[in-house]
Amino acid sequence: MPIYEYQCQACGHVFEAIQKMADEPLKKCPECNKSKLQKQVSAAGFRLSGGGWYETDFKSGKKKNVTESGSGGGDKSGAAKACGSGGCGSCH
Repeated sequence: MPIYEYQCQACGHVFEAIQKMADEPLKKCPECNKSKLQKQVSAAGFRLSGGGWYETDFKSGKKKNVTESGSGGGDKSGAAKACGSGGCGSCH
């Protein structure tokens, strides 16, 4: 479940709440009991970056599905070259 950050417009209290995405936003401040909460926009606590991190991090031995060069990202240019030259059979 996502973690949402709230700030009370009356007393300034800031806190986080774990809620379902379908849940209504909280309204009452747990600190001052006034209905002045505002949901804040905040960045995620982590970022997934790079190509194929899941392919190399959670598999072991010969189960890894990486290219011979070991880059983990796969050969993206090969598919474009084949299609661009009519090699794929569906675009030309």
